[in-house]
Amino acid sequence: MTAPPPITGILETALYVDDLDHSARFYEDVLGLKRINKDQRFAGYDAGPRSVLLLFKRGSTLETVHMPGGTIPPHDGEGPLHIAFAITAETLAAWERHLQSHEIAIEGRTDWPRGGKSIYFRDPDGHLLELATPGLWPNYLD
Repeated sequence: MTAPPPITGILETALYVDDLDHSARFYEDVLGLKRINKDQRFAGYDAGPRSVLLLFKRGSTLETVHMPGGTIPPHDGEGPLHIAFAITAETLAAWERHLQSHEIAIEGRTDWPRGGKSIYFRDPDGHLLELATPGLWPNYLD
């Protein structure tokens, strides 16, 4: 057996939401993500270098999508999921103040053994979001 070719990162992460417009406003207004695409079934956001967050209207991706360049197989998801966004240690306190100004409750805080810190809160669909500083994982040190 041979080793698989290397993976160079996660390019897309998807969340499934009930009200696409409401969730889009949250990710744009509260988290400040820049929208790169939107239609009636999904919105895509620049989530950092080589990283895209996709918000799909729940149930809108149950059919194969046919495009000029190929097809996208059906997919969907249910229940609250989890995403961690990378932030700098210097902005953690500012993020806490920013979330408070939007009346977003911080549900948890963690100080990690490698020196990273995380705060946790929910989006409008109940997904658990995390803002994490370097030091959370051995491959996230700067």
